[in-house]
Amino acid sequence: MISATSSTAKMVTRGTVQINSEDNIQEKNAEGLGCFGWLLVLISLLLIAATFPITLFMCIKIVKEYERAVIFRLGRITDRKPKGPGLFFVLPCTDTFVKVDLRTVSFDIPPQEILTKDSVTVSVDGVVYFRIKCPISSVANVSNVHSSTRLLAQTTLRNVLGTKNLAELLSDREGISLNMQASLDDATDPWGIKVERVEIKDVKLPHQLQRAMAAEAEATREARAKLISAEGEMNASRALKEASLIIAESPSGLQLRYLQTLTSIAGEKNSTIIFPLPIDILQNFMKRE
Repeated sequence: MISATSSTAKMVTRGTVQINSEDNIQEKNAEGLGCFGWLLVLISLLLIAATFPITLFMCIKIVKEYERAVIFRLGRITDRKPKGPGLFFVLPCTDTFVKVDLRTVSFDIPPQEILTKDSVTVSVDGVVYFRIKCPISSVANVSNVHSSTRLLAQTTLRNVLGTKNLAELLSDREGISLNMQASLDDATDPWGIKVERVEIKDVKLPHQLQRAMAAEAEATREARAKLISAEGEMNASRALKEASLIIAESPSGLQLRYLQTLTSIAGEKNSTIIFPLPIDILQNFMKRE
């Protein structure tokens, strides 16, 4: 319940920040273009009317389904919502526009040398998937949204992994990825960015540490094999003890066991056959001497 409340509060906070930024843009636009600005717009409209067939091709623009256009009129954003997809109208002398791609973009995080919490140096790289959810914020609030997101992803990777142990880094990659995604999403929200996924690709350990971990794993496997062998010998000795007690109760059973052993030896086509000699017979000869 607490987590749901906190997540709801974060969503409300994000929505408030985005609405406030859009309201600020709208308030700046509400100040107006000024007398000189409206004069330029009027001149531009008269120029379009005077050369209507020709300027028609200059005024009508097209954006694709996955694109949006942010229009600037005399340096100001004209509308809270971007234009597109499809056709839209611009004034040739006073309006400029910037196309924004809304498709998901992926980039690789270069390998980063990171010192973990337990003072182990590792090299970690990853991949980030993000898209632009607010074209106006991505154009008005940051100069280069793609480059800024790449640099922020590198620093976020260092900051997050610097608080983890080596064991956590190797075993809890999914949790680290989710933590990085949340951090990046919060930091890039004013830029109009939605981080969809963050994945850690590879963790490179020093060669000495790899050899030490391999030796430790080999020693653990050998110790486990010795324990299993000892348990097997102990179980076998218990079974032999029980079998000897059963055979001791019936002397004829020992003779049958002898015959069964001879049968198994003869079946292997051996040239030498060993006959078991009871020790009791030798003891009788010893007593007679």
